[in-house]
Amino acid sequence: MPVRTLIVDDDFMVARVHRGLVERVPGFTVVGEARSGAEALDMAGSLRPDLVLLDIYLPDMSGIDVLRGLRGAERGEDLADVDVLVITAARDSATVRQALRGGAVQYLIKPFEPAALTERLREYARLRQDLDREGAADQAAIDRAFGAARPAARPAGTMPKGLTRQTAELVERTLSDLAVTGAGGDSGISATECAAATGVSRVSARRYLEYFVETGRVEVRLRYGTAGRPERRYHWSG
Repeated sequence: MPVRTLIVDDDFMVARVHRGLVERVPGFTVVGEARSGAEALDMAGSLRPDLVLLDIYLPDMSGIDVLRGLRGAERGEDLADVDVLVITAARDSATVRQALRGGAVQYLIKPFEPAALTERLREYARLRQDLDREGAADQAAIDRAFGAARPAARPAGTMPKGLTRQTAELVERTLSDLAVTGAGGDSGISATECAAATGVSRVSARRYLEYFVETGRVEVRLRYGTAGRPERRYHWSG
């Protein structure tokens, strides 16, 4: 049976992108899209999805309140079985803790690479498969369910494998010079533009830009066109 997925996001463009990503993963289907917390709770009650992709910033209530509503006894015991994958720009520790305590199976921060959502959906499918098997679960399956099988975080101050300090400094100068001169206005720079300015390949430029995003020195904003995937624009924050 496919994993029936409900998408909850007040931005229809974002919801459309998420729908496209979900429907490209084998074994998943989108059964609906909700634009508000109240609509999410109503649709969850009527559609009975297996998984909800839930934004935190909604026009009528917090996504945390939606999560609590899904878990609340007044909604019925069957709704308590719905799994929730939080997808949001909220990264404060209080929200993350509340999502964890509310039983969210994953937490993905916007903006993100499409592959990040794809991998989390695949992990979720593996988790369902592990726990749907008859008989007792082994320790490896239980570890996966509780997130213990994730690779260790990279030590602070170290660079990802394949990146060099010299090229990172080149990309950093390009970004900081753009910010100082205002040449990019408010639009930032794309990976393609960064590659042209630095002389590295587009793939390499993207890796360095994402490294700076990870360290908090660069902010990503999505720019939507008339069709296709939104473009990631990188803004130097120092």
